[in-house]
Amino acid sequence: MPFSLLKYGLNKDYPFEKNADLPVPSELKSSYDVVIIGGGGHGVATAYYLAKYHGITNVAILEKGYLGGGNTARNTAVIRSNYLTSEGVKFYSESVKLFKELSNEFDFNIMYSERGQLTLAHTDATVRSFRQRTEVNKHFGGRTELIGPAEIKELVPTLNMNPAHMPVLAGLWHMDGATARHDAVAWGYAKGATQRGVELHQLTEVTDVIVENGKVTGVKTNRGTIQCGCAVQAVAGHSSLVAAKAGFRMPITTYPLQAMVTQPVKPFLDQMVSSSALHCYVQQTGRGEIVFGGGSDPYPLYNTRSTLDLKEGLLAHAIEMFPFMANLRLMRQWTGITDMTSDYSPIMGLSPVDNYYLDAGWGTWGFKATPICGKTMAELVASGGKVPELIKPFAMDRFNVFRQVNEMGATAASH
Repeated sequence: MPFSLLKYGLNKDYPFEKNADLPVPSELKSSYDVVIIGGGGHGVATAYYLAKYHGITNVAILEKGYLGGGNTARNTAVIRSNYLTSEGVKFYSESVKLFKELSNEFDFNIMYSERGQLTLAHTDATVRSFRQRTEVNKHFGGRTELIGPAEIKELVPTLNMNPAHMPVLAGLWHMDGATARHDAVAWGYAKGATQRGVELHQLTEVTDVIVENGKVTGVKTNRGTIQCGCAVQAVAGHSSLVAAKAGFRMPITTYPLQAMVTQPVKPFLDQMVSSSALHCYVQQTGRGEIVFGGGSDPYPLYNTRSTLDLKEGLLAHAIEMFPFMANLRLMRQWTGITDMTSDYSPIMGLSPVDNYYLDAGWGTWGFKATPICGKTMAELVASGGKVPELIKPFAMDRFNVFRQVNEMGATAASH
């Protein structure tokens, strides 16, 4: 037996740390300054920025399951900022900047990998749209170019340039496109927040929101009732249901969203490649697995069950793009639930209930916004309800005054 292995086997600190990343579970206090409903990436990021940059630590994160176990655990970890509107590009560009420094911020490796994203254009109309997106991205500092078929073939030699008899005319090459480990992002934020005094309560479901005279005063949970000065709702996939407990409706429809992954193979695809015409995107992980994703299921549903018809359709389109992948074996398939708004942009900021703040409507684009959501929501809470300029366009009342931020054309795989 190697001496080093024996040394670690006899060490009391191995394999467990003396100072665990997260504290042991504790009892709920009777009141908190801030209650955050939802222990996913956005919830723990908000708590982290509140504690580190605003000195607000009397905060409880209430998660009905486990840390990062909802949509944070079910996304495909894509990070990008090549959106369509100026509001969207500015917002997601700030998130990309924060992502790049997160490992240093946490002293915790989130495995950030800048790989670039290539979105294929199969029609003249799509080429015109990509040209507009390129200019908007460049204007706000993004690294995005419109490239032709020869450059695409050089960039991704294994790509079929005529998938499903739809020739590739051009591509939107977004050099800032990246991936990161979603669980590492959630754990990094949670570790930083709890080390500064924030309480993370897992297996703690909010069963009701207490509103008195139009103002939130507390929440009821499966472990008892607690009072709060304000509350933040960050429950991707269940936003409408939790908002109903606070007494108001949200302009959101919830759909399942599925993805799948193959057995690992040798590296061949560094870029993330997507086609909105084929409703499909493909990427290879650092472990060699091929990840497939596409559009949402065509019916509203609160269910994380995978389906055969989606698998067959998505894989057929992926094989059109990369024919040799027909020989691979599928290893795993999973589903998340997405809160979709009519303009494909989030809902952030104030709600009809005083001191009840919204971080909702994240559809298929929530993970990539995790850092900037945490930062801006913390600013909103710390200021007592003054909405940061960056998220003002995403106010819920935009649907009443017809000021939608239409990002439907910017999805990697149109829904």
